[in-house]
Amino acid sequence: MPDTTRRATLAALLAAPSLARAQGANTQGGDWPSQPIRYINPYPPGGSTDILSRLFCARLTELTGQQFVVENRSGSGGDVGLDAVAKSRPDGTTIGLGGIASQAISPTLKPSLPFHPERDFTFISGIWQLPNLLVVNNDSPARTVPELIAMMREAPGRFSYGSAGPGTTLHLSGAMFGQMTGAEIVHVPYRGEAPGLIDLMAGRIQMMLANFSSAIGHVREGKLRGLAVTSAERSPAAPDLPAIAEFVPGFDIVSWTCLCAPAGIPPAMLARMSDWSRQALATDSLQRAYLDLGARAWWTTPEAIKEHRRAQEAKWRPIILASGARQE
Repeated sequence: MPDTTRRATLAALLAAPSLARAQGANTQGGDWPSQPIRYINPYPPGGSTDILSRLFCARLTELTGQQFVVENRSGSGGDVGLDAVAKSRPDGTTIGLGGIASQAISPTLKPSLPFHPERDFTFISGIWQLPNLLVVNNDSPARTVPELIAMMREAPGRFSYGSAGPGTTLHLSGAMFGQMTGAEIVHVPYRGEAPGLIDLMAGRIQMMLANFSSAIGHVREGKLRGLAVTSAERSPAAPDLPAIAEFVPGFDIVSWTCLCAPAGIPPAMLARMSDWSRQALATDSLQRAYLDLGARAWWTTPEAIKEHRRAQEAKWRPIILASGARQE
């Protein structure tokens, strides 16, 4: 064998283990994303989750050079879309939007849930947190949270609050408010949040703990009166509004979302997913855009979001059972 051929063969043999390692790293996801990614938003287009998701995916597209395409697959309070994520191949081409509804409330609310959060998902990172906003009709005598509580206690069962349906954060926020203040409030469920806000403006119901991004525009336009936010602290998007916790110690309800993928994502791929999420959520432009909608960009490690989900499920379980919202 000529020396040149022998040297070439030897070099190839020596390089083979390194090449195999490199190929193995790639197949394990060390180069993620290497192709366009489908991001399933389990809610309809046009809402706050859709806008916030598209801002996040646009930033990921800019950073990675790969397309992150938002696919809206709504139904059953987000469970249809999350079930599609859970049943996808764990190859990194499908990710999705999880959160408080599907990952922390649904396990107690719906015993026949088609997926199990602990078993069927890989949790990647938190994405954003968003408080609800306590709003009343402009004709309401209540101008502060203590005034509203006093009025409700003086007239048990005379005050009603609207929600987007049984088991939603709007419903459970109101249930928790009643439980923690000792006030008897009547729940009026609607098919979505918008009809409830319309009835509130018309005076047919007395209050709502609405999504911040949905209600703050009506407050700024003078169509509703904002009394407080449901987060433990005031929101930078509306610093003049107090937190309910300033009057009801321990009251803390914040909607949160997370980036998830099917169970079985390789560790190297998960690390890449988490790092790209961190970079996207750390950008000033995304943080400003989120703040304009009342949201706070919220990155976590995979371990931290998994623990947060467990804690949230434990927190909401007694509230759901006490509210009577559990679906048999």
